[in-house]
Amino acid sequence: MKRNLFLLLSIIVFLLGGCTLAPKYERPDAPVPAQWPTGAAYNEIKSAASAPAVDLIWREFITDKRLQKIIESALNNNRDLRLAALNVERARALYGISRAELLPSVSAVGMMSKQLVPADLSTTGSAMTATQYSVNLGISSWEIDFFGRIRSLKDQALEEYLATDQARRSAQIMLVSAVAQAYLAMAADREALKLVVSTLDTQEASYKLIHRRQDVGLASELDLRRAQTQVDTARVDVARYTQLVAQDENALNLLVGSPLSQELLPADLVSVSPPKEVSSGLSSEVLLRRPDVLAAEHQLKAANANIGAARAAFFPRISLTAAVGTASADLSGLFKPGQGVWSFAPQIIMPIFDARTWSAYDVTKVEREISVAQYEKAIQTAFREVADALAVRGMVNQQIAAQQSLVDAVAETYRLSNARYTKGIDSYLSVLDAQRSLYGAEQALIVLRLARFNNLVALYKALGGGE
Repeated sequence: MKRNLFLLLSIIVFLLGGCTLAPKYERPDAPVPAQWPTGAAYNEIKSAASAPAVDLIWREFITDKRLQKIIESALNNNRDLRLAALNVERARALYGISRAELLPSVSAVGMMSKQLVPADLSTTGSAMTATQYSVNLGISSWEIDFFGRIRSLKDQALEEYLATDQARRSAQIMLVSAVAQAYLAMAADREALKLVVSTLDTQEASYKLIHRRQDVGLASELDLRRAQTQVDTARVDVARYTQLVAQDENALNLLVGSPLSQELLPADLVSVSPPKEVSSGLSSEVLLRRPDVLAAEHQLKAANANIGAARAAFFPRISLTAAVGTASADLSGLFKPGQGVWSFAPQIIMPIFDARTWSAYDVTKVEREISVAQYEKAIQTAFREVADALAVRGMVNQQIAAQQSLVDAVAETYRLSNARYTKGIDSYLSVLDAQRSLYGAEQALIVLRLARFNNLVALYKALGGGE
């Protein structure tokens, strides 16, 4: 009879344990256009070699061997990423706790009690000492999840764990992108430092030449002072870029989590192998695979499951307490035949009135709406980041080509102006103007080349690049 009762109870729990009162989850429509923006700024050149960012792991995207080693070190040592990984472990453990609530807690208890019984309470009519030994194996207050309250809480914990794991993925992609951009910034600043050092050498040579010409009466003191201003300007820039390179190295060391070998640092942008081209695809649906968007959706699912737990609070809660064991007045007779004992105590709690339950239910519904808004905002933010990156991608090559043409033209202007000044045809003012234009154009060209490299990284990150 007991065995049949236990079997029946197990079947009921199995059949009803999967039921929850959570509303059916439906993914909200993405509040962004289905296609990427089009127009003059989005003149993207589609390459057959381009690969979708979400299917491209960072080791394939980053082609520079030294940068690969730096990123590998950052993934192993960066403290922010380590915290993200530990948060995942914590969420996994919390999910394990919630899942374990569905199972009964079985414990073995051994007990010895000894008490003095007064004469008026004793069955013998005289005072006596009563001794009892017992050993029990039992279940203490196991809630049968008829209405899915515990299962809804378990589903909520699962979705929060998955959201935390996606947050870790997002942190890893951001770290890879941040290291790559810091590396490229150092390369650009080192190239700019080379430029200003070279410019300083040229300005000092011009200053010495004009000084000699001034000594023999072929140049005025005004020309000499103008040349000196160029030398001093170049000195300021050398100091500034020397400072920037040092700060770039400090930022890179912080991201990596340990000091880097000088052999791994870039000499200039020319020495850096550019990242691989990636494709944004034809549809913005790819954004739904971004880790931060997936994390927001898992949080939405967790809020949806929490509604089920709040609804279940309106229904009865059934719990069981049961034990089986042996008891005896003597320790030696504890396990003898005929000493068996058992207990079975089911309990049902029927909520009648609790205003907090209704308020808690309202809270869960509002939290779900908040999660919907956060999910939609994550998609909108992702769409804007990709659209901005595509706009840069469509125009940056044209800007570089135009800037290179400008550098070539200004360099020729400087050469002609210097030649005319040397022959005494023009004043030094035209040379000075050409020098400034050339110096500014060369710096702008470095900035644009850095922008092109950074755009590849930004597009890879915005599209939710692979791990």
